[in-house]
Amino acid sequence: MKLLRVGTAGAERPALLDAGGTLRGLSGLVADIDGALLADGTALDRVRAAAESGELPALDPAGLRIGPPLGRIGKVVCIGLNYHDHARETGAEAPSEPVVFLKAPDTVVGPHDTVLIPRGSVKTDWEVELAVVIGRTARCLDSAEEGLAHVAGYAVAHDVSEREFQLERGGTWDKGKNCETFNPLGPWLVTADEVPDPQRLPLRLWVNGELKQDGTTADQIFPVGEVVRYLSRFMTLYPGDVVNTGTPAGVAMGRPEPKPYLRAGDVVELEIEGLGRQRQELTDA
Repeated sequence: MKLLRVGTAGAERPALLDAGGTLRGLSGLVADIDGALLADGTALDRVRAAAESGELPALDPAGLRIGPPLGRIGKVVCIGLNYHDHARETGAEAPSEPVVFLKAPDTVVGPHDTVLIPRGSVKTDWEVELAVVIGRTARCLDSAEEGLAHVAGYAVAHDVSEREFQLERGGTWDKGKNCETFNPLGPWLVTADEVPDPQRLPLRLWVNGELKQDGTTADQIFPVGEVVRYLSRFMTLYPGDVVNTGTPAGVAMGRPEPKPYLRAGDVVELEIEGLGRQRQELTDA
């Protein structure tokens, strides 16, 4: 299923995109698309049956904002330097263990919402990423296969980053990752049954119509199942947690000087095959 949330920010309503491409409301069936729903197999079966029966009300998408496809996110865990080609372009060695950092859930916005260039920023960068949404509590898992079994679904994420804040201001990466609007998510949460192999997903990003990133999750150093297993040894992952799994080559930081960092007025578009497409205009905060 392709699950999503529509409406004004803070008042989104649950919906789905049916097999024919029609947007249908779920408000009469579930309260929201969140961890509680994803952990409830019976509720998900009801949603699936209703979608197949055609009984859900159609929604007019004209002028309707698409919000993040997941509400009440517990935490956003991110993996850095997780593509071989991205590690090479930044001059870093491929890590022997996953590089882990956190984004606050309040960085998450809708897939087409405005992204804000932070005050004083000169190095705001783009990163298309596969987001993994947890559907079962993951604690001290033993195998990558178990890791995959705890995934509810997948989405497109834009891990917007401020490189000066991240790398030149001391301390952890978190300062360059947690600025307001720095994690557009969606448009859909695609349930895991529709993504038989998360390591075969092309992902691309354009800036002002120019292709900047063109990669595949096959190039990940640590595949999805291993990432979930690894994280579960250090923290408990709960239904509704999100894991951003890294970005392929092509970011501004990896390009020759003068590096083409984002500025107000730029337009970023990104997509992952089967998971949908995002578009954001950038403006000064």
